[in-house]
Amino acid sequence: MDLQIDDFYKDAAAGLLMLYQAFPRKVALYVEDLIGQEEPDEFGLPSKRHQSCLGALLWLADEGYVRYETTIQFLALDQAVLTEKGFIRLTRSVPHLSADADLPPSVRRMQGTLAYQLRDALKSGHGERLARLARSLFESGSATVDSHLQH
Repeated sequence: MDLQIDDFYKDAAAGLLMLYQAFPRKVALYVEDLIGQEEPDEFGLPSKRHQSCLGALLWLADEGYVRYETTIQFLALDQAVLTEKGFIRLTRSVPHLSADADLPPSVRRMQGTLAYQLRDALKSGHGERLARLARSLFESGSATVDSHLQH
């Protein structure tokens, strides 16, 4: 089993959601805020888990989901913000099962966003749902979101 991929999905989703909550402000995105405190190894280097989380954040930037000015040592991305691509993907509407017709349209719209669904999957600890939603985040077409979530 590729547990590092599950961690990647969790780290990427958590990082993007932190930036979504701050959008459009630029913020420092600390690894510790995403995964908790990790003890450095015997040489004082960040743990593999810490390095993996930072790697996920840097990958998001390389792929155009996030923009940042610099890193703060191995601790954070400084002045990080969602790009247009990241914002559009997170605000994209996805099908969800708990659509309550009695709710106001604005609430149904918000609950139908990929950001809301990712936050809900993270909070509930539902790894498979989080993986499906994260994969759909990284695919460009909305049809792929529907097909991933229907399975």
